[in-house]
Amino acid sequence: MRIEIIEDPALAEVTVTLRCPALDGPTARLVASLRAFEQKLTGLRGGRTFLLDAADILYADTADKKVFLYTEGGVYETPLRLYELEERLCGGSFLRAGKSALVNFDQVQSLRPEFGGRLELTLKNGERLLVNRQYVPGFKQKLGLL
Repeated sequence: MRIEIIEDPALAEVTVTLRCPALDGPTARLVASLRAFEQKLTGLRGGRTFLLDAADILYADTADKKVFLYTEGGVYETPLRLYELEERLCGGSFLRAGKSALVNFDQVQSLRPEFGGRLELTLKNGERLLVNRQYVPGFKQKLGLL
């Protein structure tokens, strides 16, 4: 793959042109990652609704039948169900880490194997999360180990 960046101050917005022989799996994932970068989600906190960039979300999880989005700036409740979030963010950098959790792979700082085939993730903010063993293959595939 060859990457070419052309800076032009006269442009009003960033334009990405992708030239490829065929839209294969890796190319489709690249396109999905670019789309996820600009995706916005809504989060509720303190009676106010906030627009959140998907790229800023560290992870999402469920508690008491509610779904929460965790960012470095705080915790937000979302009206979406976890499977709806997963559908919206699929193909990008979000991976299922358990029955009740999604993790933004781009926010992972390090991984460590745990007892029982699980993985411990350390996020860029220092928070640690466990990946259940049935979801570990997705992380290994993302790392290119499968």
